[in-house]
Amino acid sequence: DAYDNCITVCNMENLDPLGIHTGESIVVAPSQTLSNKEYNMLRTTAINVIRHFGIIGECNIQYALNPNSEEYYIIEVNARLSRSSALASKATGYPLAYVAAKLALGIHLPDIHNSVTGKTTACFEPSLDYCVVKIPRWDLGKFHRVSTKIGSSMKSVGEVMAIGRKFEEAFQKALRMVDENINGFDPYVKVPNDEELEKPTDKRMFVLAASIKAGYTIDRLYELTKIDRWFLHKMKNIIDYYVVLENTDHTKLSHDVLLRAKRIGFSDKQIAAAVKSSELAVRIQRQESNIRPL
Repeated sequence: DAYDNCITVCNMENLDPLGIHTGESIVVAPSQTLSNKEYNMLRTTAINVIRHFGIIGECNIQYALNPNSEEYYIIEVNARLSRSSALASKATGYPLAYVAAKLALGIHLPDIHNSVTGKTTACFEPSLDYCVVKIPRWDLGKFHRVSTKIGSSMKSVGEVMAIGRKFEEAFQKALRMVDENINGFDPYVKVPNDEELEKPTDKRMFVLAASIKAGYTIDRLYELTKIDRWFLHKMKNIIDYYVVLENTDHTKLSHDVLLRAKRIGFSDKQIAAAVKSSELAVRIQRQESNIRPL
């Protein structure tokens, strides 16, 4: 603000490596793979940059960080509301546009009340106890002679945002929202293909699912995709449990099996497909086990 108060509202990271447009990438908030030292280094730099430019209002900064060192570059500084700002606002519940308008009028942060919480001031940094995943939506199938490869140019026509206690849960929820014909992180949508893993397309996540199911190691997947091993391990958790469900008799779905499935984002329909049952039967079993969304 005009009185030099400055806070960081949200930190997010792209699941895809540098070279893929932010609008084409899966985005996770809060960042999951940064160490405390890396996070504070980038946070301090962001505040220093904003103060150097004398920005009053909202600003977002994007970095490229070397995962094997503390080397980083500033990719862009947007001293305005953007797509990333809209995502940050929805993910945290912090009304960025409202606060930015107040700051432009010369009001300082401690005097602005957070209209969402109703209790805190705008000078209070949000703290997330949940995971948010944003996945872009493409409609490339509607166009002829258009490459399905994704890169530095933005081709997506929209995006979805999902919230969960774990990355796996939010990730699977988001995949279902992007396409109503998809059950989740399904290993049977595509087949393993090294070229699609190395040169990403709009369907890479399902090639990744098929590759994990086919026995690709985390290290091999990392070399092909450059997606952080943390995310790859989380994706493997989903596929491993999918295999567990496939080997489970639908008449023997216990409370613990269903609870674990729901906690990592499996829908009733997805569970039914794995255990070769019906969605209605799984839902009845789940409700009888008293497993319900909060």
